[in-house]
Amino acid sequence: METAITFEPMGKTFKARPGSTVLQAALQHRISIPTRCKGMAGCLMCKVRVSPEHQAALTACTPAEERKLGPLLQEGVRLACQAKIKGHAVVTVPEDPLKAAIRKQLEAQNQEDKLW
Repeated sequence: METAITFEPMGKTFKARPGSTVLQAALQHRISIPTRCKGMAGCLMCKVRVSPEHQAALTACTPAEERKLGPLLQEGVRLACQAKIKGHAVVTVPEDPLKAAIRKQLEAQNQEDKLW
């Protein structure tokens, strides 16, 4: 039985095997989620956000996630390397900080150009 995962803000949906992690699904479909620890819950770089209505599509938090994320869990933050898919999951991948800075600069420039 296959499930699906949707990565936001890209709006891309892919088939996923139940039991695979969000990180594994992302890597399989060339969705960039940063990580240094190769899925060992050590670097905390692979944080994704899951809305309350989609929490049930992922497995319960692992003890490693609970220790590492603490209060962030209440905000819907999960580690992509630990959260396993069990239903149609929708996760939001944070924007790369460098890309976000460039996007903000371009938006500011566009606003400035409109004034002229």
